Amino acid sequence: MKVGIIGVTGYGGIELLRWLKGHPHIKVAYLGSHSQVGIDLVDVYPHLEGQLSHVIDTELKAIDMDLIASSCEFVFLSLPSGVSSQWVPQLLERGLKVVDLGGDFRLRDAEAHEKWYKKTAPDRISQSKGIYGLTEFHREKIANAEFISNPGCYPTSVSLGLAPLLLHDFIETKGIIIDAKSGTSGAGRAAAVGTLFSEVQESIHAYKIGEHQHTPEIEQFLSDLTNKELRVTFTPHLVPMTRGILSTMYGQLTDKAKAAGITTEGLVDFYREFYAKEKFVRIHKSGQFPKTKLVYGTNFCNIGVYVDSRTDQVVVVSAIDNMVKGAAGQAIQNMNVMCGWEEATGIDLLPLIP
Repeated sequence: MKVGIIGVTGYGGIELLRWLKGHPHIKVAYLGSHSQVGIDLVDVYPHLEGQLSHVIDTELKAIDMDLIASSCEFVFLSLPSGVSSQWVPQLLERGLKVVDLGGDFRLRDAEAHEKWYKKTAPDRISQSKGIYGLTEFHREKIANAEFISNPGCYPTSVSLGLAPLLLHDFIETKGIIIDAKSGTSGAGRAAAVGTLFSEVQESIHAYKIGEHQHTPEIEQFLSDLTNKELRVTFTPHLVPMTRGILSTMYGQLTDKAKAAGITTEGLVDFYREFYAKEKFVRIHKSGQFPKTKLVYGTNFCNIGVYVDSRTDQVVVVSAIDNMVKGAAGQAIQNMNVMCGWEEATGIDLLPLIP
């Protein structure tokens, strides 16, 4: 199948290209850029020299809908917020299947989108055609979809960690606290003072407290899951590493869970049973917890759980590679489902150790 990548020069786009090299069913027929048209991709990313046998033409092309439609059957978009929304409707009109790695179509509510993203909400018709693509929970809808809105990196880590507890009424829907830490690649490739080496090295800081755009995305997914309007306290932090997200989540045990005498060991068994059929979700043994290094360069989400009987709290820790399970890897996982291929095709690799 011939695919295109719009926005290939960003970190998300180049990560897509890296993974698609190992995909047996794919040829990359179009590489699109809105800022570096006419340049050879190898000149932008010299590490690709001699490694693009899966790419038909490495020259960066303008974002031309007719060119894309004549070259491709499937398109990935990896663009800044507010940009994808102008292209997705045109791609769908031309009969292409689409996965958008950006945030333009994740929130169903137009007012929420404009409040949190500070941008005009996308076309509602295109919005209605999109499926939110957290693969482990939306597989059947994804299989029949033409357009997938790929989840954000933080929401992927958080949703996979909290969903089992909320689905089975083990924690209260109020008072959930999420403390999440991300590497700098999540901020993208554009130059910015806040991600300069001298600014982030030997430092860690919280950012966008109370206003991060992934907050309503987390709440939307968890509210859909529980059929209750749910609010969370979400605080992201930037840490001095390139890749990875570590999310630590806290929830209050329900009376149901306390009456059942739930323990850490029992909760581990519950999570393992819940995710038993999921290739990319791994549950740690009791007393062990995720490290970002254990998922580095992979599509895995590692989860560890702990029941604090002293405070009646559950602690859930999850780790993902923000560039893979939080972006390109999950996008390809969704493509595989959309095309009827084995879900792990092209993305089943071991973590990079050391």
